[in-house]
Amino acid sequence: MGTAQSPFNALPIHHAAQTSLHTARLLLIEDDAETAEDIVSDFGARGYAVVHVANGLEGLSQARANDYTLVIVDRMLPGLDGLSILETLRREHFQFPVLVLSALGDVDNRVRGLKAGGDDYLTKPFAFAELAARVEALLRRPGVTRETTLRAGPLEMDLIDRKVCRGERSIDLLPREFKLLEFLVRRPGQVMTRAMLLEDVWNYRFLSETNLVDVHIGKLRRKIDAPGETPMIHTIRGTGFMLCVPA
Repeated sequence: MGTAQSPFNALPIHHAAQTSLHTARLLLIEDDAETAEDIVSDFGARGYAVVHVANGLEGLSQARANDYTLVIVDRMLPGLDGLSILETLRREHFQFPVLVLSALGDVDNRVRGLKAGGDDYLTKPFAFAELAARVEALLRRPGVTRETTLRAGPLEMDLIDRKVCRGERSIDLLPREFKLLEFLVRRPGQVMTRAMLLEDVWNYRFLSETNLVDVHIGKLRRKIDAPGETPMIHTIRGTGFMLCVPA
């Protein structure tokens, strides 16, 4: 019986000792367990913080709900393919760089990956040294900085200090309320269903007959929309909720 070919080229790879830690947070969306383990191990040794998920839908949820510096995504994934993840993130205005991994290495497929929103495309099998170099090059690009502030009309969120204000008014939020508001602020004018919020804010799936979202929206609305202020959080009857920016 033959053995499966490693996604890495069979070349000896030597890593220099690392004396300083990177501040970059990487999301790896890869369904091949061996490949993922190697990537997480090697980037971890270089001081990167790496989160790994093996499913496309879970990967999209992670990318939406957390503050990553860079995403590495496999092209072929269960649940949702890598290009669909890319197109969704770019449509929702997420600007972090994305590097696509794929066994599909012909020119047409590389072009498709880049046109879908990828910043780089690396064909399997690959040498880890090249993957690391490509990631470092993407992180050195001007403008590849951590998003620290979100704004929607008079509402401003500081993602580092976890502070929220509406105009001159400071708003104290609990961690889950902050995450819920961040999800809405990133998508102003879009209807968010209860199922979407449960999956992306609470990481719950297939949970029905619960008023969890409604309770938290109610508490958040009372903090965001003070008496006399134009309401920003709206209930869309029978569908979900929407954050609206005052005219």
